[in-house]
Amino acid sequence: MPVVTIKLAGELTREQKKQIAQEITDTLERIALKPKRYTYIAFEELPDENWAIAGQLLDEDDS
Repeated sequence: MPVVTIKLAGELTREQKKQIAQEITDTLERIALKPKRYTYIAFEELPDENWAIAGQLLDEDDS
């Protein structure tokens, strides 16, 4: 049973999540031969203040 977690800064629309879930599910079925009904996908949308790159939070002004 595939479990896919997608973590990202910011938010996706419901339509974007639907499209991404469909693409990932189709890919796992086609390549890994995993039935669609067994594929679980979770979206974790985090505020920019909870992400840092190169020691700087994403919500900080880099100027």
